[in-house]
Amino acid sequence: MLITSLLLFAMGVWAVFHTQWTPVAAAADQTVAAVTAPGSAAAPSSLQPSAASATPAVWTQSKLRDHLVAELNASDPAQALGELAKITDSQPYVSRICHPVAHDLGHAALQKYGDDFAKAASFRNDVCGSGYLHGIVEEKLSQSPDPAAAVTKLCAPDESASCIHGIGHGAMFVSRLKLPDAEQLCRKFSRTYQVVACSEGVFMQLFEPDETDPAATAQLPADKLAADPLYPCPEQPDVFQGACYFYAPVYFLQKHDYADHPESFAEALRWCLGAPTSDGRQACTRGTGSRLMKYNIDRPAWVGDQCEAAPEAWQRPLCVGGMTSYWNVNYHDKSAKARLCPQLSPAARNDCRSATAGSSSAD
Repeated sequence: MLITSLLLFAMGVWAVFHTQWTPVAAAADQTVAAVTAPGSAAAPSSLQPSAASATPAVWTQSKLRDHLVAELNASDPAQALGELAKITDSQPYVSRICHPVAHDLGHAALQKYGDDFAKAASFRNDVCGSGYLHGIVEEKLSQSPDPAAAVTKLCAPDESASCIHGIGHGAMFVSRLKLPDAEQLCRKFSRTYQVVACSEGVFMQLFEPDETDPAATAQLPADKLAADPLYPCPEQPDVFQGACYFYAPVYFLQKHDYADHPESFAEALRWCLGAPTSDGRQACTRGTGSRLMKYNIDRPAWVGDQCEAAPEAWQRPLCVGGMTSYWNVNYHDKSAKARLCPQLSPAARNDCRSATAGSSSAD
């Protein structure tokens, strides 16, 4: 008996020293990287991370993009967008990164189909705030030899606000983040709603630039934004100010590391009070509510509580209005009153039920 015990002990020590001790999250991350390298075929479904096993450390933006672009190239955009919808539904933290990933799928689709806009757009799926459509429009506009002429033609004949929002993103790509040049392209539209929808894409791109495009990020006025994250909103013409203030919290929250510092949302609501005009303070507050929901869509009750804790009473319904508007954009329907409002505290629930629709394209 003693000999048997000693043998078992020795075998246990040998196993400890000869086992590769890799953290589960790191191992999963390595597996995803191995099976979803750029240009490779999509991984078999048996190798896909499941909702039970995946963690935020697995689906980084670059890994998710590479995985889905590979799937798009191996099959078609419908398969990739369907997979993106599944991953986002089962792992809600992915909603923080799904919109730019959907943009990348739009870029890849246009490249796959040889610049055939109609073919790429035929796979349109509004998952993640219509990011796929935005990406197609961006890519097409950036490839155009005459962007100024293309601006008012790409979204015809429907001229939907969501498509024109994509034009705004594309205008920033074409202008390399030179704001006056991008705004000049938006002014090619003849109707106010079109200019406003275009400006939403412009300022979303300004405050959340494509970090994979060095030529674009080199034009980012990082020093001025560091000194005043509300820059350049106060100096904008009236038609562009609303979108500028609405998206300004994106930059503020990123610089305050919102993912690890949830208190930054409360700080953003206080920071909005520094806007020089009432309209600016209101748009900034509504934009903060929108980001609150986008980055925390898996815990809506907490989001509502953050809005109801805003420092000024008038901010609370505006913040809730922003969060309900994003809910509707994310799920591309008008389900907030039926599905979101009942989950909130009584005060937030009342504000949710009386909230106006907001923009249909402001992701």
